[in-house]
Amino acid sequence: MSHTTRNSLGARSVRTVVCAAAVFGLALGLGACSGAIEEADKKVDKAVDEAVDKAVDEKYEVTYEVTGTGVDEIQFHAGGGKAMEPEIESVKSPQLPWRKTVTLRGIMPPAVMPVTVEEDGAEITCSITYKGKVIKKAEGEGLLTAGGCVAVSPVAG
Repeated sequence: MSHTTRNSLGARSVRTVVCAAAVFGLALGLGACSGAIEEADKKVDKAVDEAVDKAVDEKYEVTYEVTGTGVDEIQFHAGGGKAMEPEIESVKSPQLPWRKTVTLRGIMPPAVMPVTVEEDGAEITCSITYKGKVIKKAEGEGLLTAGGCVAVSPVAG
């Protein structure tokens, strides 16, 4: 092999190693960017939640009502938690008819969810009232009623 061929092969090997290193570095950098983007998304989501809670802090009252038979538990938003992640409170073995007035704030959705384990036989009606007007009502039988009543916050729209 001539001196020129060896230099040519050596140059190609160096170029190959440099290119491979560049591709590896790019892949590594993109992976780091991907992680940075995910972290940035989480920070943005948290900042938006906090901004929403601060910006829309108007309080409002709703009255939940559940009537019927066969209700094992009632779950509802009572004002705790954050607007986008409300805490759920519950009453086990409620005496029907059941009624509760709560104070919510901002865009927190009013929600009341009667739960039954009976597949049939339970007859349930739930409603949410705001300023004397029913803003959501649902009726059903059996296990399918567990969806309950969920309304849009009256101060949000």
